[in-house]
Amino acid sequence: MLKRILLATVAIFIAWQLLDMLIHTVILSGAYQATASMWRPMAEMKMGLMWAVGAIAAFCFAAVYGWLVRPKSLKAALFYGLLFGIGGGISMGYGTYSVMPLPYVLAFGWFAATLVESVVAGVLAGWIIREP
Repeated sequence: MLKRILLATVAIFIAWQLLDMLIHTVILSGAYQATASMWRPMAEMKMGLMWAVGAIAAFCFAAVYGWLVRPKSLKAALFYGLLFGIGGGISMGYGTYSVMPLPYVLAFGWFAATLVESVVAGVLAGWIIREP
């Protein structure tokens, strides 16, 4: 089971990185440019830390599915991804919006992005992590 969890971790991490590139550098780029004073300059961003955080989050997502979700099925994996996405997206998007002067488009964008990424992760986990 651990081997499948680690394989799912890698797949989820790669998917999240690709989706993050699309979401943050294309879809939400205008909102980031409009609020440039709120963010570190690109040269000062902690990309290594961001990748480590992404890898740990991908492992936790896969491990929770692998060790705690029963039965293992695409339906269960989709439902897990959906619930994870709603919970994480609400916290990321609207929780941050409640304490920072972000434009609403970022709050909604972060919520929607987290939801989409979590559903994709659920599909990957369900496809890779199966009962032995």
